[in-house]
Amino acid sequence: MTMDCVNSMELLAVDSPYELLFKAVLLIPISHYLLGLFFVLLVFLYNFLEMHVLGDLLSGFKGQPVTLTYNSSSQVYHDVVSKCKILHGRYLSTPWLCSPHLQTGFLHFFGRPPFVNYKRQLYITSDGGTIALDWLMNVDVKIPGTQLNDAAQNNGKDPIMIVVPGLTSDSDSSYVKHLVFKMAKSGWNVVVSNHRGLGGVSITSDCFYNAGWTEDVRKVIDHLHCQYPEAPLCAVGTSIGANILVKYLGEDGSNVPLIGAAAICSPWDLSICDRFINRRLVQKFYDKALTFGLKGYADLHHDVLSRLADWEGIKKSRSVRDFDNYATRIVGKYETVDTYYRRCSSSSFIGNVMVPLLCISTIDDPVCTSEAIPWDECRLNKNIVLAITQHGGHLGFFEGITAKSVWWVRAVDEFFGALQSSPLYHRKKEISVPSIDPPESLIDQAPYLNVEEDGMVTAVRSEPIADVGVQHKEDINQNKSEDVIPHAEEIDHSTRDKENAKIELIGSSDITGTLEQDASGITVPVKKCLNQISRHNTKSLWLLAYIAIITTWPIAGSALLVFLKKKFQNFFLGPSLRR
Repeated sequence: MTMDCVNSMELLAVDSPYELLFKAVLLIPISHYLLGLFFVLLVFLYNFLEMHVLGDLLSGFKGQPVTLTYNSSSQVYHDVVSKCKILHGRYLSTPWLCSPHLQTGFLHFFGRPPFVNYKRQLYITSDGGTIALDWLMNVDVKIPGTQLNDAAQNNGKDPIMIVVPGLTSDSDSSYVKHLVFKMAKSGWNVVVSNHRGLGGVSITSDCFYNAGWTEDVRKVIDHLHCQYPEAPLCAVGTSIGANILVKYLGEDGSNVPLIGAAAICSPWDLSICDRFINRRLVQKFYDKALTFGLKGYADLHHDVLSRLADWEGIKKSRSVRDFDNYATRIVGKYETVDTYYRRCSSSSFIGNVMVPLLCISTIDDPVCTSEAIPWDECRLNKNIVLAITQHGGHLGFFEGITAKSVWWVRAVDEFFGALQSSPLYHRKKEISVPSIDPPESLIDQAPYLNVEEDGMVTAVRSEPIADVGVQHKEDINQNKSEDVIPHAEEIDHSTRDKENAKIELIGSSDITGTLEQDASGITVPVKKCLNQISRHNTKSLWLLAYIAIITTWPIAGSALLVFLKKKFQNFFLGPSLRR
């Protein structure tokens, strides 16, 4: 015993504790370090991407309940929402999209949208701007490819759904197609009101849209109400489109000619969202992505925007706030960016909403933070029901193992279905809608559209709008059956405006017929001319690879652990047997 103590003391005298610890560390195999590093990286990604697969697993993949906020005396809840099973159920996201960032990224790069064949109208505003209205009729979904007469397609009483897309989104966006197809299949005639300069249409005036620009939505809704006075009108806004829609509902109050509305993933308070999107590293990624989209939008309309805004500032913008400072604020004539955010936030207009409104948001929205949700304001308004889910991302909400279904689309469809069978839907309203003078409500029904080299579609004219006739030409009927707007012949741009300077417009005094009677002269089948390559770039491969790793890890990880266990077991047993 004494000799052992002496030997131990001699050993400690030779080697320090740190040297012994270092030697012990060197004895650990490198594969163990790699395995530990892998688990550390996995934990980091799990938290960084805000994944919730473990929570779903512990709950038995039952999903999280939907939280409803409403006034206790709300007729909208008692007559409509109380009958909606989806809103009273649970939402379970697709297992391999168990993160708000995966949901949002999958929607942007893939989305799995249904096939939609729009018919286009070009709405000319009073300031000369052009708005693309893309229609999907319910008969086109129920009986695709069938030629029906005007009376069979629409009797002027079918309900109409107006869709207001999000920032830099148009009718070709995946989530818009999901919504449009679902509502058309349920019997609605759906029209997507694209923002100015989007949907393949050029900017034809000095006016641009922004997060609080409600004039375009107001004019389009008033036009449709005057054109189809017996058709019930409803509207759905998404993201920035939801902010615009709610602000419009609050501004006009009881004068809104809508039966109901829905706001999906609204930012609510732009100032709060601005601070949120610059808070964390992952949010800054979204800020960069949105800025990239806004700068691409600016490049499409360089000729107009460079004249109205600070083009050098736009080019060097590194955030949405920078772009709003150099472009949106200047064009919209706001003193500062914060002034623009305060005046355009829809949360200040919620108290004056007078139509049934369903608001859907999610706690883990990586773009429009839940911190901006106006819980108390929605609870005080008897016309609003707020539905909150724990997961879903920004407009994602994919569900099912194949991610072919979008939860909020099903919820909106059920909400409006319940609204149609409620007393609120048939309630008569005394709405004074201002008459639309011909210069303020004009629809392009001519085939004379300039399709420029960059794919932008421009409505051109050389004579005053008020003097334009309402004649139908044979070329219009020929273009109706085409699926693609024909490219303009190669002619000199300086003379093309003179040669093709006629555009036939129809005024409000002539638009009292049915939907398809107007469509016979003014609709033009359209194929999107926007650049879609950016939506399917190399980033998609990285996203697919990550999804594949997350999906196969439970099986591959278990096999790897069994293999390493056997290998290391033999490694440790070998020296002990030799002893």
